[in-house]
Amino acid sequence: MFKKVLIANRGEIALRILRACKELGIPTVAVHSTADESAMHVRLADESVCIGPPASKDSYLNIHEILAACEITGADAIHPGYGFLSENAKFADILKEHDITFIGPSADHIRVMGDKIEAKNTAKRLGIPVVPGSDGAITEDTEAKRVAAEIGYPVIIKAASGGGGRGMKVALNEASISEALHTARSEAGAAFGDDAVYIEKYLSTPRHIEVQVMGDGKGGGIHLGERDCSLQRRHQKVLEEATSPALDEAGRQKIGDICAKAIQGLGYSGAGTIEFLWENGEFYFIEMNTRLQVEHPITEMITRIDLVTEQLRVASGAGMSVKQEDVIITGHAIECRINAEHPKTFVPSPGTISYYHPPGGLGVRVDSGVYQGYKIPPYYDSLIGKLIVHARTREECLARLRRALDEFVVDGIETTLPLFRDLVTNPDIIAGTYDIHWLEKYLASKAD
Repeated sequence: MFKKVLIANRGEIALRILRACKELGIPTVAVHSTADESAMHVRLADESVCIGPPASKDSYLNIHEILAACEITGADAIHPGYGFLSENAKFADILKEHDITFIGPSADHIRVMGDKIEAKNTAKRLGIPVVPGSDGAITEDTEAKRVAAEIGYPVIIKAASGGGGRGMKVALNEASISEALHTARSEAGAAFGDDAVYIEKYLSTPRHIEVQVMGDGKGGGIHLGERDCSLQRRHQKVLEEATSPALDEAGRQKIGDICAKAIQGLGYSGAGTIEFLWENGEFYFIEMNTRLQVEHPITEMITRIDLVTEQLRVASGAGMSVKQEDVIITGHAIECRINAEHPKTFVPSPGTISYYHPPGGLGVRVDSGVYQGYKIPPYYDSLIGKLIVHARTREECLARLRRALDEFVVDGIETTLPLFRDLVTNPDIIAGTYDIHWLEKYLASKAD
């Protein structure tokens, strides 16, 4: 195992990684900006190094300072968490040049899956079902109209690089496709420095279902079931559950086997997530995330497998501790992403937490790095914690979640807790009959 792991992240995910390292007896190094000097993971790490001022580009994205921190502390591995440098192929290459282990997949796999066009072509080759669309980048109006006519309107134009809804436009008919193409290219170029876009069939009422995978880098690979992430606002996930209420056991097993075989064929190393749109019983690949996901705890709850520990084992050369037959899915789990935002306007609400009381009890888990008196800085993502609940059935899980949300108290700032208290009593959520457009329509109706 590693001599010392540097955690190149912040917040709840940094604390999550630190805990896994401690359980394995691995010393940890926390890097932090000046704004995060009082963060919980900094307090609990064996060592800490300040790597710059608050701005991410000067701290958590500053590769030179992170490398210097490794040299100062003697860390021989880096866990990037999610976001920041977690899917930066250049960073993985640089670490390899310095004999520091990147706890994640190879730089080549990050590059392939980071390019949406290349990722889609690779998925096809590996036998993963994909959304009908263009085989490569689209630059001309005539080409866009030809592809759209072949696959049928409506279509969606997407940035080949990046995500988060930027560089993404829907064209309902031929009259609107030229404007959609040029707007998407402009947004993609501004956001990602790459104006390449491609076209896919636009699915009107899909669900967003993803499959958790893990590979050993030597041709071995498994899946750990699926998560339903259809409750989204502006293409950002809000609430996730595992397993999906839309799938039956046959559908679950089929897509899981396809993904496991794909990971084996790719020779993939570490944790990853293959994401799909699902509509009318059919799966359509949209992307692969080559890192740990924010919503990984619900998979851990239904499988009782520690995904971060498995990442550390694989990266160290120890291999996975589980085989496919060891993955037994039990019960149901739901995660709520608690943000420091106004629950109706979603305006960020940084500030000092005057009172903090997380819920507890059987089947309740809270992943958070905040505490009473902690000052939430205004410089980063507004996620302050995740409430994860597990129970024997989905019905029991929702009942437990309602109880846990009622217990959760965060004073001094605005949070999205009231939104979740509202959602878990909604008939559509209780029935599990929602798609990726449901939440935005619901929020719009509440605003009227």
